[in-house]
Amino acid sequence: MTLIKSISGIRGTIGGRVGEGLTPFDIVKFTAAFGSWVVQKTGNKRIVLGRDARISGEMVNNLVIGTLQGLGIEVIDLGLSTTPTVEVAVPDENAGGGIILTASHNPKQWNALKLLNARGEFISDADGKEVLDLAEKADFEFADVDKLGKVIKNDTYLQKHIDKVLALPLVDVEAIKKADFKVVIDCVNSTGGIFIPALLKALGVSKVVELYCTPDGHFPHNPEPLPEHLTEISKEVQKQHADLGIVVDPDVDRLCFVNEDGSMFGEEYTLVAVADYVLKNTPGNTVSNLSSTRALRDVTERAGTEYNASAVGEVNVVNKMKATNAIIGGEGNGGIIYPESHYGRDALVGIALFLTHLAKFGKSISVLRRSYPQYHISKNKITLTPEMDIDNLLKQVEEKYKKQPYSTIDGLKIEFDKTWVHLRRSNTEPIIRIYSEAENETIAENLANKIISDIKEILHL
Repeated sequence: MTLIKSISGIRGTIGGRVGEGLTPFDIVKFTAAFGSWVVQKTGNKRIVLGRDARISGEMVNNLVIGTLQGLGIEVIDLGLSTTPTVEVAVPDENAGGGIILTASHNPKQWNALKLLNARGEFISDADGKEVLDLAEKADFEFADVDKLGKVIKNDTYLQKHIDKVLALPLVDVEAIKKADFKVVIDCVNSTGGIFIPALLKALGVSKVVELYCTPDGHFPHNPEPLPEHLTEISKEVQKQHADLGIVVDPDVDRLCFVNEDGSMFGEEYTLVAVADYVLKNTPGNTVSNLSSTRALRDVTERAGTEYNASAVGEVNVVNKMKATNAIIGGEGNGGIIYPESHYGRDALVGIALFLTHLAKFGKSISVLRRSYPQYHISKNKITLTPEMDIDNLLKQVEEKYKKQPYSTIDGLKIEFDKTWVHLRRSNTEPIIRIYSEAENETIAENLANKIISDIKEILHL
């Protein structure tokens, strides 16, 4: 059993012993901490709640609602929803915060409480530490019987979210309708199965082949949208002679596309393509994290604007976007953050912008993909012993490559012309993750192997 307490929320496998898995006791404790923190911080006794369709969702939802009521907090329960929908609803409902019950791309045995501030954005590092501290002290005061919180069921946000997407100036419903796309979708039997068909219908896409759109939480394959998990939609796109395939993760904040020939557009290139479209219409700066493809930087500089990299993690991307007035940003895992809508990864916004882009491009999705700089990312890791000083090890690698451009805002990233390598320590295991990118797979892997060899040399292995 696993329980991971982090500044962005609490994540774990359902069941087990208290403190070792995501047990009812742990769910209540952390919900009480967050609810108490929201009231202390904002004086606002209203929290928006939504969940993905995973099997444990109803059980976790009931515990969270009861705990918040016990604190005297009014709960706006969106029921089956998406992460970006809850983000949109928090400020719209004038709430003090939000909780999304989802373990994102993790398998069915996982669930989590993702925590949002009053702006509908993920809470900061400092805020997260305050919540964890409150949970540790268990210093909660519950309401008496006359002051228990109410629960308001609200199922209007499916339409409200779609309406907000359609209202974006760069979303052109007429162009999408005219393109007459045939689309295959895979929503992994979670809430994308409710939201994505409804969005596509609103965008004028009438030919939709649905795979796994029953929101019952029985994931038909590993829910992380990686190529090795998407063989079925790949075959279906070819079989149906579809124009493209669309894949989302269980909470609908990650997005990837399948080309008309069944090949992958590439999760890294979701943001690149959408940013390209946005930049062509509204010049401005862009942001992605240090582990994302260099192609975004290339596309941004080609548009004559500035690209900046942030530390890994959505909250870090958002902070860098605000600091640099970026008009689009996100992460290489298919996460699109478009401030014109809201500061959160949103697959609905991504789909609408991408389909507009593809419709106006007027050629196939594979031709669009070939119009972007070609890079390959190699992902490796090296396992160390628990007592090893990983920070000192990274310092020694930094010293070895100090003549190259490098960044230490999140581990160590070293740049070599158009290639790079990024070393990050795991927060939970004695592991260094090593991501490298180059214009072909062999060079990317050779670069990673060179760094692994350097590390072994430093360690005298």
